[in-house]
Amino acid sequence: MAANLFPRDLKPDSSTDFLIIGAGFSGLVIAERLSAAGWKCVVVDRRSHLGGNARDGIDAAGVLTHHYGPHYFRSNSPRIVDYLSAFTEWHAVSYTIKSHACGRYWSFPINLNTFEEYLGRPATTEEFTAWLEQKRIPIADPQNSEEVIISQVGRELYELFFEGYTLKQWKRHPRELDASVCGRIPVRTNRDDRYLSESFQALPKRGYTALFETMLNASPGVELHLGVDFEQARARWSHKHLVFTGAIDEFYGRRFGALPYRSLRFEHESFSAEQLRAREPISGKPGFWQPAMQVNYPEPEVPFTRIVEIKHATGQRIDATTIVREFPKDWTPDDEPFYPVPAPEARAAFLRYSELAATEPHTSFIGRLATYRYYNMDQVTAMAIAEAEKLISKYGSNL
Repeated sequence: MAANLFPRDLKPDSSTDFLIIGAGFSGLVIAERLSAAGWKCVVVDRRSHLGGNARDGIDAAGVLTHHYGPHYFRSNSPRIVDYLSAFTEWHAVSYTIKSHACGRYWSFPINLNTFEEYLGRPATTEEFTAWLEQKRIPIADPQNSEEVIISQVGRELYELFFEGYTLKQWKRHPRELDASVCGRIPVRTNRDDRYLSESFQALPKRGYTALFETMLNASPGVELHLGVDFEQARARWSHKHLVFTGAIDEFYGRRFGALPYRSLRFEHESFSAEQLRAREPISGKPGFWQPAMQVNYPEPEVPFTRIVEIKHATGQRIDATTIVREFPKDWTPDDEPFYPVPAPEARAAFLRYSELAATEPHTSFIGRLATYRYYNMDQVTAMAIAEAEKLISKYGSNL
């Protein structure tokens, strides 16, 4: 893997076929595909590490930790799984989470177990279905996140699990957000408590960073340069085509104003084996701090939205553990833009930039920030592969 830094005052003295801005999933996948077709690629990232927000690594306690929040890989696409499997083995996972409210842990997403916890007694699928039918508020075409949930479960469960969490996460009421925000969370009347429903659910066996390093090592035509921003890269490398995976408004100097984003602050805390033994009555599992990989905290008086203990999912066998508390925050230009805001006026503001991007010569915009839309990792991978195929069709193979 070639990773280099260079002085800010270097004059343009290098050329490449493709200059790729961003060393996350989008940038690294498209670089690998173009390299496999014989093209020379330079990938730059202003951060000091590869992998973007999917970066992981072993922390001081020896725990494999996701640095920028949990990344739960899942997919219904055999093609994407097969592609990534060339660079990693997998550790199968059934992602399970809980919600903590009213002083207790709840099974979540909502399922029959949740209903029994709510009633304080055993119940059946038939009883739960009838209860939901009685409580839900019929809305034929839900237009926002509040409507999509109350149309499924009614106001009681909506207020218990969704309203406060969404307000903290987005600093907007659910009725101000697209239906897709809360609508992607399933509601089940059986005992299926899995967080996700895709057919393939797993984590890279040695982590995402190891996956990306293997991908780079398999791509001799790719150079990686870290600590290099967009303007430095354009000044250094001449190129036939630019691939941009950063924030689209930043590409255009925010000429129409900054698009709205939400940012995050992460608080990591590690615990020894002795501390975890004292915690067992709460976690219910030796060697763990909490009872599930992720616990949501929807109540407004709790400043964070969730606590993640990824060791539940990685299968790592170690006495210590690490939890990560996640604090949503307002975005400023000095912060990383983690989430585009899924609201109608934000989408309208993005369209002004996307109209410019559509006319940009010899430039591709891919990824979550460049297209101002939330995508899962398999979707981003598919987008990068599709764009690479389009570019290879345009420029041909260089083998």
